[in-house]
Amino acid sequence: MQLINKTDLQFSDISSEKYRQYTFAASDGSDITIRVHAPLYLNVSESGGHRILDAEGVSHYIPPKWIHLEWKTKDGQPHFVK
Repeated sequence: MQLINKTDLQFSDISSEKYRQYTFAASDGSDITIRVHAPLYLNVSESGGHRILDAEGVSHYIPPKWIHLEWKTKDGQPHFVK
């Protein structure tokens, strides 16, 4: 999947990740988890929001205020790229 970016935003290649998982605190005290499979590109805005393009061509926006971020890299890929 090729990133087509018609904004001034800068994206980083995170294609070494198998998935990226965000955890939020729900108002009832439970946790809400969002998992993005096969993320390719990431932009982190000044406000802390994450824009992600995945291998299926789906664009995701993860708002700030998440309480946990987890990812797993592909075999032999770097654990940290950004």
